Amino acid sequence: MALNHQEIEQALRHLRRADPVMRTLIRKAGRYDLKPRRDRFLMLVSSIISQQISTSAARSIRQRLFDHLAPEKPSPENLRRLTPEVLRTLGLSPQKASYLLDLANRVAAGEVRLEKTGRMPDDEVIAELIKVKGIGVWTAQMFLMFALARPDVFPHDDLGVKTAIKNLYNLDELPDKETSHRIAQPWRPYASVASWYCWRSLDLNREG
Repeated sequence: MALNHQEIEQALRHLRRADPVMRTLIRKAGRYDLKPRRDRFLMLVSSIISQQISTSAARSIRQRLFDHLAPEKPSPENLRRLTPEVLRTLGLSPQKASYLLDLANRVAAGEVRLEKTGRMPDDEVIAELIKVKGIGVWTAQMFLMFALARPDVFPHDDLGVKTAIKNLYNLDELPDKETSHRIAQPWRPYASVASWYCWRSLDLNREG
């Protein structure tokens, strides 16, 4: 469930007060408008497909998968019926095909309980998701932020976040974990919101 208007205003007040860099960035970037993705399974499917390939290539493979399963959308039940060979014809590598089938099988068998993640603490959600081949902590953090709208996730290993921190805080190189967490400490308990603004800062740089 997305942060409501009052929660967003509270987060922005906190970030402006806690960090002058964030205060300037919020003024430039405008209002926080992250929209959670409703289909949790589909988000994980997309995350696996997108690993280490371009956005356009991932979009093309996703569309081929959708077309193949139409008129149904991808689900644990219909995805697990596909063979690795069929998934490869849709553009997936053997490794990613095995990841998707592992995800589908674990969700269908109840080993990974996506429907219960909304009621789990963040660390339990991460532990639940990394049972799946091909899903690591970063993917689980993206799930927390973009599927569950958790407000205080800090994906310190995300290249975009690290690049933004380097630019915004005038560092000579990409920050290590300790440096990233030290800079992010004032953002708590709204590290997800601040991380979203880090990504937005990269968009602003590209736009001009």
